[in-house]
Amino acid sequence: MKKITLALSLVLFTIMGAFAQIERPVTWSYVAKKVSKTEAVLYIKASIDDKWHIYSQNVKSGGPVKTTFAFAPSKDYSLVGKTAEPKAITKYENTFKMNVSYFEDQVIFQQRIKLNKSTTAVKGKVEFMTCNDRECLPPEEVEFSIPVK
Repeated sequence: MKKITLALSLVLFTIMGAFAQIERPVTWSYVAKKVSKTEAVLYIKASIDDKWHIYSQNVKSGGPVKTTFAFAPSKDYSLVGKTAEPKAITKYENTFKMNVSYFEDQVIFQQRIKLNKSTTAVKGKVEFMTCNDRECLPPEEVEFSIPVK
């Protein structure tokens, strides 16, 4: 009887643990490519689970949390222009009562940098919000460090 009770308890805790896991429908990856001795492009890729989306950097106020990149200041490099993104899907979302722009499946953001040193690491963070047709997760911040060689 004790073995059955122990086995059932383990199954119950395993099931409860599975439901308690934090949902993370977006994973980020990064790579830098030198385009000359003094310039590089950072590629920041969001891989988004099926039925989820993240928002563009160009969402108007009053809507969802837009994707925002913050790069740590460094003497090793300087940013050239703003972070670029591909054309987003734009649709009216009843939740926000406005047109919003977002990305599904995957999106690659690009940031050009001017190098003051031949090798460095570009550090920063990305803030974003993930939604599907039923719910939105709280905004999330992810730190990154992108080696440039």
